[in-house]
Amino acid sequence: MTNRNFGMEMNNTYSDLVEQTFNFPQEDFKVKDEYLQYNGLDVKALIDKYGTPLKLTYLPKIGKQINKAKLMFANAFKKHKYEGKYNYCYCTKSSHFSFIVEEALKNDIHLETSFAYDIDIIKKLYAKKKISKETFIICNGYKQKSYTNRIAGLLNTGFKNVIPVLDNVDELRAYIKSVKVPFNLGIRVAADEEPNFPFYTSRLGIRAKDILEFYVDKIEGNEHRFQLKMLHIFLNKGIKDDIYYWSELNKVINLYCQLKKICPELDSINIGGGFPIKHSLGFEYDYQFMINEIVRNIKVACKRSKVPMPNIFTEFGSYTVGESMAHIYSVIGQKMQNDKETWYMIDSSFITTLPDTWGIGEKFLMLPINKWQNEYQRVVLGGITCDSHDYYDSEEHINEVFLPKIGNDEPLYVGFFHTGAYQDQISGYGGIKHCLIPSPKHVIVGYDKTGKLTDWLYAKEQTAQSMLKILGY
Repeated sequence: MTNRNFGMEMNNTYSDLVEQTFNFPQEDFKVKDEYLQYNGLDVKALIDKYGTPLKLTYLPKIGKQINKAKLMFANAFKKHKYEGKYNYCYCTKSSHFSFIVEEALKNDIHLETSFAYDIDIIKKLYAKKKISKETFIICNGYKQKSYTNRIAGLLNTGFKNVIPVLDNVDELRAYIKSVKVPFNLGIRVAADEEPNFPFYTSRLGIRAKDILEFYVDKIEGNEHRFQLKMLHIFLNKGIKDDIYYWSELNKVINLYCQLKKICPELDSINIGGGFPIKHSLGFEYDYQFMINEIVRNIKVACKRSKVPMPNIFTEFGSYTVGESMAHIYSVIGQKMQNDKETWYMIDSSFITTLPDTWGIGEKFLMLPINKWQNEYQRVVLGGITCDSHDYYDSEEHINEVFLPKIGNDEPLYVGFFHTGAYQDQISGYGGIKHCLIPSPKHVIVGYDKTGKLTDWLYAKEQTAQSMLKILGY
């Protein structure tokens, strides 16, 4: 990233600002005829057709992300002469919508579930022939009876690659009671949290030091009934090139090597999710390097312990679906509240449409759709709820927000990109929203049966009537 030299005489259009700060245009963003294009889409044409606020899903990006990861794992396996297989799972909790999950499933992948109702989705997907009884279904989470019963139902009806991942030692009892066929198990290893976390060990999984004893006492010798196939780890902070990540990963690899010597059936390590996605034009992350290092670490430990290399599973959620979505708003007014702060008011609310910006201070990639040739200024974006926290005032690469000056012609349109993971899951789809601000309309762009790129309205903007009904009026 280049530093701007404020001492020099600078051009000060928004376009100049971006080009002086980043390498631009980029793979999925460019400006054509003075309007921003997103994955080659004419966003302005969609605004003209549907209006704002607008949620936009671009389905082809999902397959692109999946195949990029598969290729990089294939490269790493080849480079290190790795002997296991790679399985890509999509983590449904990132976005449960049928159009997302079915798009992902076009790319020969598997699924990971988190709660009982996920299993109902699995049954629907099977009925629609989107998955088979061979598809891996990795069942995570702290499980209540409604979840373990549904898992048992799948296993008993021939879904032989359903793998319940034990979150605690008592969970096994539920399957012993209700599963009538031989089945495979996983164990989630409780990771140590980062040093700055309020507690030391993740609440999820079984303590590493208890796993060997648990295996010997409760699982070993049950090969005809159930067997341990997978060790699972997931780290909150994601897959990062730092001491914390490598030490946690290596703990699990070493545990695999110890267990493998007494548990020949164990043949898989699941490293969970955690690939980051682009939240700034300055985003730099060497995916291939990280995958190479993960594969190399596993191979080295296995060679050292003289045990076979495991199959590797990943459960990418945000990485799969995050970059496929954008939220587009209009700036509906400008307010100067003092000498320093210019507010641009948007026609929706950050709290209701992008709850991660409000809840965990997430920064999304924000760019104007139009007016790139206007001068820019520092602004704060405000939502239209009456909540003082409904604002957006800094970006990932800088502690400020710059946008073009508004002018008197068409409104300024602002896009928040790569918003496809968790936002609908957290704010809730439909339902009651803060200050009764409605959910925006949702437009999907994908290929029709003839292979032509087309757009359609998935959901209209929420109506007053739908909210009042829920509220009992």
